[in-house]
Amino acid sequence: MRRAALVVAVAGLLVFAGCSGFDGLDGTDGRAPNDGSGDLEIHHIDAGQADSTLLVTPSNETILIDTGGYRDDGAAVIDYLRAHDIDRIDHLVATHGHADHIGGHSEVIDYLETDGDGVGAAYDSGVPHTTATYDAYLDAIEEHDVPLFEVAAGDTLPLADGDLEATVLNPPEDGTGDDVDANGVVLAITFGDVSYLTTGDIEAGTERRLVEEHGDDLAADAYQAGHHGSSTSSSEPFLERVDPDVAIVSSARDSRYGHPHDEVLQAFADRGIETYWTGVHGDIVVTTDGTDTVIETERSGPTDPDALLERDGDAQSARERPPTVG
Repeated sequence: MRRAALVVAVAGLLVFAGCSGFDGLDGTDGRAPNDGSGDLEIHHIDAGQADSTLLVTPSNETILIDTGGYRDDGAAVIDYLRAHDIDRIDHLVATHGHADHIGGHSEVIDYLETDGDGVGAAYDSGVPHTTATYDAYLDAIEEHDVPLFEVAAGDTLPLADGDLEATVLNPPEDGTGDDVDANGVVLAITFGDVSYLTTGDIEAGTERRLVEEHGDDLAADAYQAGHHGSSTSSSEPFLERVDPDVAIVSSARDSRYGHPHDEVLQAFADRGIETYWTGVHGDIVVTTDGTDTVIETERSGPTDPDALLERDGDAQSARERPPTVG
C-alpha cells in the first residue's frame, strides 16, 4: 500500500507540474546567461554495467542523466562528483526507472541536499516501476522537496546558455502505454554546430517511431549507444538517421549480458564510427566549444570498433571459462 500511495502522489505532482517548455521554472540558479564563450563537457562516468552521464555547460550549469546501479548506493557517481568539485545538480534526469539507471538517485539526491547545494529539479517520463530502487528515488524526491517534472517530446530543459539546447524526443506526448524502456527519455543536445544524442534503453521499435517522427533531426555528431550497446538497439534505420562520427558505449568490461554486442560493434565498424567503451576506456569526457570536439579517456585503448570486437570476444571468452578449482 505504501508504494502505491507514493506513486499516486508523485504521479499527481507530475501531472500538476508537467508543462511544455517549463514556463516559469527557474533552472539557472541566478546565474547570468552565457556570453557565447566556454566549453560544454559531457562526462560518461564509468559505472560498470550501468549508466550515468554528467553535462557541465559553459555557464557551469549541471545536468546529470541517470546515476548508475543500485549495488554501490550511488558511490561511483558521488565519488565522481566530489572529484570534479560538483556540489549541485541543476537538472537531474531519469531516462527510465530501471535500477541500472536510477540506482544512485536516492543517494545522490540525499548527498547533494545534505552536504552540497542541492538539486534544482528532477525530470522523468512519468512511467513508474515496481521496485524498491524506484520507491527509494521517490522517497528522496519527497523528503527533500525536489521539484519533479514529467517530460514528453517537444519539451526543453530550461538552460541558461543561449547557444545550448536540450530537447526531449521521447516519450511521445500521448505516451506509449506502461513499458518502461519504450517510454524512456531521449535527449538531443545541441551546442553551436555540435550535437549529441542519448537514448537510455529504447529498443528498435521505439527507434523506428523516432525515425518516422523526427527523421534528420536525430542526426548527432556523438551518440551514446542505446541499451549499453545491446543488439536490441542501434538498429540500421536509426543509425542511418543519427549518422554519428563518435559512439560511446556504457557497459562493464566483462558484461554479464555480453554488451556491447558484436552486431552493434560491427555496425559501427561498417560505418567508420569512432567508438569508446567505458569498460575499456574508463571515464570518457567529450569536450566541445560548439565547433571543435576533443575526447579524453581515463585509460588508453583502441577506438576502432574492429579492435574492440576482438577485446569484447576475449572478455566474454574469459568470463565463460569454468572457475579454477584448488
